[in-house]
Amino acid sequence: MVEDITTGAYSPVTMIRDMAHADRPRDRLMTAGPGALSNSELIAILLRTGVEGESVLNMAGNLIAEHGGLGGLARVTYGELCRRKGISEAKACQLLVAFELGKRVVALSPEDRKIIRSPQDVSNLLSAEMRFFEQEHLRVMLLTTRAEVKGFVEVYKGNVNMAVLRVAEVMRPAIRENCPSIIIVHNYPSGDPSPSPEDILVTRKLTTAAQMMDIEVLDHIIIGGQSFVSLKEKGLGFTPKP
Repeated sequence: MVEDITTGAYSPVTMIRDMAHADRPRDRLMTAGPGALSNSELIAILLRTGVEGESVLNMAGNLIAEHGGLGGLARVTYGELCRRKGISEAKACQLLVAFELGKRVVALSPEDRKIIRSPQDVSNLLSAEMRFFEQEHLRVMLLTTRAEVKGFVEVYKGNVNMAVLRVAEVMRPAIRENCPSIIIVHNYPSGDPSPSPEDILVTRKLTTAAQMMDIEVLDHIIIGGQSFVSLKEKGLGFTPKP
């Protein structure tokens, strides 16, 4: 909140520059790197200002929610963005450019794609972001036949109840993108990546179901704090090959 010096009343912060330094996404980006910022904070940096009654961070979060997540926002047209209160032509262009650059990175030629050779490679790609999440996130890493990263899909966010996790929801991205293999990645906000009994059971459930669809689950990685655990390396939930 910032004080209106003419009335003494307080109103929501609408500009990033009005926020406390420790809370400014741009300052956090410079000190901790972009991986430490949430999706809302990254979008807020692009928007720069909010509108009366809606701070820039709230606007960013609401914008993502209104379109069903970051993926949905990435598919929004210029006209749709401009119709949203607080989104000027310049802001709409900035958002579209950012998403287009992201799409082009994903579509890089095969030689530019990251190849996954070990659980450490997975951690290097995702830990910087996922270890800071305050909620649980479950993502599916999509891989090509050469174990190149084709993309990531967030399947669950919030209270990820592994006991009732639906196989179809996890496998759908791989089926849609015709990917021969995937890696399951989720985080524990507590900081302790130790697998629970439910983690092991659902891993076994996913690997069994995936085999019937000609999809291989290469690993299930749990990220927490400064470390991670590979269930495949520990032999948890994976049947040893003969």
